[in-house]
Amino acid sequence: EVQLVESGGGSVQAGGSLRLSCVVSGEPISSFSMAWFRQTPGKQREGVAAGDRYASTTYADSVKGRFTYSKDNAESTLYLQMNSLQPEDTGMYICAAHFLGPAGADRLNSLWYRDWGQGTQVTVSS
Repeated sequence: EVQLVESGGGSVQAGGSLRLSCVVSGEPISSFSMAWFRQTPGKQREGVAAGDRYASTTYADSVKGRFTYSKDNAESTLYLQMNSLQPEDTGMYICAAHFLGPAGADRLNSLWYRDWGQGTQVTVSS
């Protein structure tokens, strides 16, 4: 089982940027797929960005062109660069590891991930 620790959240104004980090320990980060999810009160956990072991990435339509998923295997760290932030991007951002779904399954579906971090809060004001 891996341990996931997020950081980098904060409060920004609309149009600003943040870079989230998720430090991974317990297993080589290169060996499994990972993803970022967003949780807001009263709403289902929403997949934001996901990547497989071969660097293929998937983004939610709401963040395409603004968010970038990347992974540094040497640093065992997953990143989410968030630009042009909007108030609707507000939420707890949580990283997930070990996609267990079948081929073709939606990588932005929280159902398929085994390991989860505690999250880092992002608040965007208008």
